[in-house]
Amino acid sequence: MVLEATVLVIDNSEWMRNGDYPPSRLEAQGDAVTFLFNAKTQTNPENTVGLLTMAGKSPSVLVTLTSDIGKILTALHQVQIAGKADLSTGVQIAQLVLKHRQNKNQRQRIIVFVGSPIWEDEKLLVKLGKKLKKNNVAIDIINFGEEAQNTAKLEAFIEAVNSNDNSHLVTIPPGPHVLSDILLSSPIIMGEDGPPPGFGGGAGFEYGVDPNLDPELALALRISMEEERARQEQSSSAPSGETKSQAPAPISAEDEELANALALSMGAQDGDVDMISPEDDEMAKAIAMSMSQGDSGQIDLSSVIGNLPGVNPNDPRIQSALQGKEDEKKNKKDDKK
Repeated sequence: MVLEATVLVIDNSEWMRNGDYPPSRLEAQGDAVTFLFNAKTQTNPENTVGLLTMAGKSPSVLVTLTSDIGKILTALHQVQIAGKADLSTGVQIAQLVLKHRQNKNQRQRIIVFVGSPIWEDEKLLVKLGKKLKKNNVAIDIINFGEEAQNTAKLEAFIEAVNSNDNSHLVTIPPGPHVLSDILLSSPIIMGEDGPPPGFGGGAGFEYGVDPNLDPELALALRISMEEERARQEQSSSAPSGETKSQAPAPISAEDEELANALALSMGAQDGDVDMISPEDDEMAKAIAMSMSQGDSGQIDLSSVIGNLPGVNPNDPRIQSALQGKEDEKKNKKDDKK
């Protein structure tokens, strides 16, 4: 099984409001992020995944490398759409996060969602690709918006970084399909060892819940989601009201020092890739500090489910399943006494 650390770089630019990938580019991307997280962690239980945005005032690290799906889900539902994507800076910050992974035996991989026009020229991307290759960082790109405009640049980028077919470009044209369904048969998921366990005959686990381990909770979530979709379809013919309120601001970087380092990264706007070097002491130390902080507590599953779109956390079936998990935890604690 491949032992790997992966950073998912998502596009939160203004172009992500478009509905050509239903229900919107942003929401389609969020579903695919959950799918990829599950695929990576199912491949090897020691794999870790991080998450960062590449638009707005500056790229922001939302979640450092983790195996906790709750952190990813919570961050996804707080992403704010703003500005234009900065692909080169986002990729370089992702590389720094990987450099300071705790398990140095993990291979390094970046997966980038590109759903908006790329402002960087091809020469700049090729230079960046060669640097990633030199540092043994593989990269996959999901080109699912403005693909006609971006494909040539991204092909040159992948060609520059590719080493023994370890990097891939997957272009997905607009349509009613689900991004994760397309990714399922792509080299991003198949990898050198084939599809991860549980991914060979269908999509990944919904909301990070393995139906084999938590069948009651998985069923309750699925039923609640289907009921909510039915309600939405029924009300879709009604006149549209006010526009949906803007999502809260994205989770800030893990600490103030890292935030300052990310702010410095905006100096790369002049097109000089070398302005953000993996050897930059200040940024490297900041990311290293954020990686060593660790987690002070566990994510509350009930609060995570409450943030899921289309799921009613008060559904008796979900409450029953959650109560069963709490009782199970309580019993385990009593046994240890």
